[in-house]
Amino acid sequence: MSVRPAAAERAFVAVTALSILSNTPAFAQKAYDPGASDTEIKLGQTMPYSGPASAVSTIGKVQAAYFRMVNDRGGINGRKINLISYDDAYNPAKTVEQVRKLVESDEVLLMFQMLGTSPNAAAQKYLNSKRVPQLLASSGADRFSNHKEYPWTMAFNASYQSEGHIFARYILANYPNAKIGVLYQNGDFGKDYLKGLRDGLGAKASMIVSEASYEVIDPTIDSQIVRLKSSGADLLFNASTSKFATQAIRKAAELGWRPVHILNGGTVSVSEVLLPAGAENSKGIISVSAVNFSKNPTDPQWKDDPGMKRYFSFMEQYYPAGEKLSLFNSYGYAAAQMMEHILTRCGDNLTRDNVMKIATNLKNVVTDMTLPGAAGASTSPTDYRVSKEFLMMQFDGERWRRFGSVMTDDQQIDLSAPARD
Repeated sequence: MSVRPAAAERAFVAVTALSILSNTPAFAQKAYDPGASDTEIKLGQTMPYSGPASAVSTIGKVQAAYFRMVNDRGGINGRKINLISYDDAYNPAKTVEQVRKLVESDEVLLMFQMLGTSPNAAAQKYLNSKRVPQLLASSGADRFSNHKEYPWTMAFNASYQSEGHIFARYILANYPNAKIGVLYQNGDFGKDYLKGLRDGLGAKASMIVSEASYEVIDPTIDSQIVRLKSSGADLLFNASTSKFATQAIRKAAELGWRPVHILNGGTVSVSEVLLPAGAENSKGIISVSAVNFSKNPTDPQWKDDPGMKRYFSFMEQYYPAGEKLSLFNSYGYAAAQMMEHILTRCGDNLTRDNVMKIATNLKNVVTDMTLPGAAGASTSPTDYRVSKEFLMMQFDGERWRRFGSVMTDDQQIDLSAPARD
């Protein structure tokens, strides 16, 4: 990897660079745990290749392609990456079954980017009891940043509660008299967003006039949208996953309901969420982006950006069947780059303890998808949050346009009491 000048204090992760420069510690005597050897590093993963969240399984596919590229270039410190990715159908019981197989039969070194809040939560206690890293989990539930209770778990996504705080700050500044209706998934994913919004509104939490939850197995959320509209809400806070976000946008339009629509930052893909709901129906939706992986492939301002050029070149060569404009794919690509950075920094000490030591001591790491000027990912043994900076954005019918300045959530989050399913 290349390194920016010391004054910038940033480690830059580039897909074209696998060399190790002065920011990497000298390699000590080789040390391995299960899943690592002189020639291979085995990573485990579960993805919803089938089931209600299958649309986002392209994340797993793009990451498999990324590590094929890494292997073609010689691997990481001479070791090939073997990503073993199993289908869990977004079913927590299936997730646990597959994770046990990966740890006990496949003997992976760590779990990487397991997708979804409920699946990650189902396997969290098991992985921590086995002292197996659950790294860069694809969720922003705050239980995955709880270093005291779960020291072997670290999320990649921005905190859902932090997002809720940022949205509350925006609502109070711009819509102080709004009547808020909340659509949320019944589980840690939705409950953390709702908690963050409530805490952020503080004394004005009574602005929330209606709440409607759904189960991930529900076929539609039509009745919930009807109920929220009937409540008199004129601002919709939408804490749902991609399938249900699309349904909510479409159903609101069918009802002729045009509230201020705020959509959670994990469900903002133009090609997979907004356009299927209808460009005109989606126009004006407001959301937030975590600046660590915020460059949008649909945004023409990045057409000459070196990082975006590397991403498009990678997609063309290694994942031509994937949608190169998909935010899911650019997100998965960024997470794979972060994983590459951590493993590179591990050198020849590929023990699970050392993997966690490296992961919890990141210093201003940026990926090809990090916005220019962002501080980058920094972690510590007492702060596992990889993404802490946010920018507001609005969909104009074709692409997201960011506005305002970078915001950092400075409101306290109680990590000792995460939301529960």
